[in-house]
Amino acid sequence: MIRANMHEAKSNLSKLVERALAGERVEIARDGEPVVVLTPIAVAAQTERPLGLFAGQIWIAEDFAEPDLEAEAAAAGELERVSW
Repeated sequence: MIRANMHEAKSNLSKLVERALAGERVEIARDGEPVVVLTPIAVAAQTERPLGLFAGQIWIAEDFAEPDLEAEAAAAGELERVSW
C-alpha cells in the first residue's frame, strides 16, 4: 500500500495512477489521515452490489408520484412573493 500526502500526490499523480493501475492500493492523505483511494475505473465498475442490500430500510410515501401543486404554482409564477 502507498500513502501520499496531498503535496506528494500533486507532484507525482501520474506515477501514483500507474501504480494504482498495476493493482497497488494508493491512498491520499490530508493531515496524516487517508481521505481518498485511487481505484482504476475497471475495478470500480466490476464491484458487485448484492440485490436487496437496502431491503426494508427505505420508505417511499404513498403520494410520491402525485403532482406537487404548490411547487407547480411557484414555478409558473402564480404564488405571491413574501418579503421577510
